[in-house]
Amino acid sequence: MSFFDINNIFFTVLDYPMSYVEFFAVLSGLAAVGLSATANIWSWPIGIINVFLSAFFYYQIQLYPDMFLMVFFFVTNLLGWWRWANPKPEEEDKKKELKVSFMKWKQFALLSAGGLMGTFLIGKLASNLHEWLPYLFHLPSAYPYADSFILVMSVITTFFMIQKKIECWIIWIVVDVVATYLYFLKGAKFFGVEYLVFTLIAIFALWNWIKEYKSYSTKQA
Repeated sequence: MSFFDINNIFFTVLDYPMSYVEFFAVLSGLAAVGLSATANIWSWPIGIINVFLSAFFYYQIQLYPDMFLMVFFFVTNLLGWWRWANPKPEEEDKKKELKVSFMKWKQFALLSAGGLMGTFLIGKLASNLHEWLPYLFHLPSAYPYADSFILVMSVITTFFMIQKKIECWIIWIVVDVVATYLYFLKGAKFFGVEYLVFTLIAIFALWNWIKEYKSYSTKQA
């Protein structure tokens, strides 16, 4: 049986059958987000491993928008890795990597509103995938609008993260809360636990990045 098959069980915990692909996808995801919270550049290459494994998992539980999101994340992990490692001279921190910074609130509000509109449009598309492409998507998309919210807002906040904008963690907190509920509802309990942990990490990351930002002015004084 294939390593990527969700029916290939690694072990069982509390009567929950844990597949190899789910276990290692979650493990790499936790590592990547944990490193992001401390602004560690290694979060990007580990994130590449996570999105590769997660795409196989999402396809098999009919969370198609999440599966497409993994393709996007693969590309942005490469972009983020390069951007953090190659800042302009005025953007460098003491490690010669990109500094954290705030963005303009009007821009943040506008992009967030656009994300809600995008959620509706993508949700409508996802709800019809099994009718338009039945040979590829055999079953209807599960919870297309909630799943599409995760997709659209994750796309938006990933670009914030590539630029090391502190506001990215505000959106990640909301996305992670929705994802936690969705995965438990779908029965993907280990992914649900993962996103619950992601929520806690995102709260810590928001505090930590603000602290990092304030340290710049302290060093210049």
